[in-house]
Amino acid sequence: MADPSYYVILNANAGTASATGVTAEVVAALFEANGLRAVVDARSDRALVDRIADAMASPAPMVVAAGGDGTITALAEALVGKDKSLAILPLGTVNALAKDLNVPLDMASAVATLATGEVHRIDVGEVNGRMFLHKVVIGMIPGVAAGREYIRGRQDTSAKIGFLRYLFRRLARSKRIAVVIEPRSGQRRIERVQALAVSSNAYDEGLGQFFSRQNLDRGTLTLYVLRHFGVRDFLRLTTEMLLGRWRNDEALTVESVKAVTINTRKDLIKVMFDGEVETMRTPLVFTIRPKALSVIVPASTATPAEAA
Repeated sequence: MADPSYYVILNANAGTASATGVTAEVVAALFEANGLRAVVDARSDRALVDRIADAMASPAPMVVAAGGDGTITALAEALVGKDKSLAILPLGTVNALAKDLNVPLDMASAVATLATGEVHRIDVGEVNGRMFLHKVVIGMIPGVAAGREYIRGRQDTSAKIGFLRYLFRRLARSKRIAVVIEPRSGQRRIERVQALAVSSNAYDEGLGQFFSRQNLDRGTLTLYVLRHFGVRDFLRLTTEMLLGRWRNDEALTVESVKAVTINTRKDLIKVMFDGEVETMRTPLVFTIRPKALSVIVPASTATPAEAA
């Protein structure tokens, strides 16, 4: 029997997977229906790091992250600089990278596009030696993201109303923090901010666009500094994003950098790392690795990265 072309790591606990009942059998049937040879790893009792190691040891040239942004980031970190490519079956709640790469959010369509997919290379951000695909955020935003976990997987109105109440309380009570910002090519400065984000490449402006990127291969980081973020700021920025003109907001500054170091008075701080809240040690040293990750994108759409 010929070696498989795809090694699928399925996170059955991801948002869409758990809600729609996606199983290894369902995924395997979709690959078979499209004439694609695949091994599907749905071993939820095994640590993700061990499952990724098995994927890397397999002969399959393409490794598929069937899960949310956390699964995708963990797998991408292992694939950076390797001769295997990352493919995505978006099963998470946000699916940020899948949207940026124009991957269909419907499982059947996403598998079908793999049959004609193309290999492209995208940039990868790095902070303190760890890879990220979207952004790293400090300040009040990680606290808001932590509150989101209470309603993950819940669709009832009471949960959504409860989260909005939590959000507005956080906005009303949030305090600014002092951060030291030191770009590699720029002047060291101290600012008081309510939130600060560093993203791989830049988020686009456009009607109705929320944190989407068309270009993932420009070889730059983008620094977003939010000096104040109360309820009025939240409502104003949300409206500006809907209208596609948020970059010039009075509370926000945007700066393109190749590398930047962020420091605070605390040795350990909460960050939102590609959508997941965790603790990291300061200073945070950010760099960009241009076109370090090989990804599979649909052939029928304009892609955000140049061909390999």
